Amino acid sequence: MTARKMRIGMNLWPPFLGAGIRVTHIADDWSSATVAHRITRFNRNYFGTAFGGTLSAMTDPFFALLLMHRLGEGYVVWDAAGEIDYVSPGRGRVTATMTIDPAVVEQIRADTADGSKSLTWFETEIVDERGVVVARVRRQVYARRLRERSAVAA
Repeated sequence: MTARKMRIGMNLWPPFLGAGIRVTHIADDWSSATVAHRITRFNRNYFGTAFGGTLSAMTDPFFALLLMHRLGEGYVVWDAAGEIDYVSPGRGRVTATMTIDPAVVEQIRADTADGSKSLTWFETEIVDERGVVVARVRRQVYARRLRERSAVAA
């Protein structure tokens, strides 16, 4: 799948579509993704700000998806854990950019070369239109090389 097709598909995915989350960019080399959410009268919480769950959902699949594509075939990759620190109320348009450093990808390859698992934390910030931090997000991603299947004797 290409990054462009993934972006289009994610924008049509019901959980994102219903929440008003838009994937605005996925790099062709799968090194980064940018996601935006505009708070409107139809998707704000009781206090007129972004729902905390929506802010978390903005980042939920992306580190795992990016890493999966960066590692390539032969790996199992899962989003294992998440933490979010709400810093200030989200109003207007908020944006998060998730980036995977090539050095981290190579470290994960090295750590999993013998079949071991890797649990790696990635971080990003969700910011508003003025650049004010709305939330700090950490996502832990699990990665492991797939075990080679032995040939079944006939």
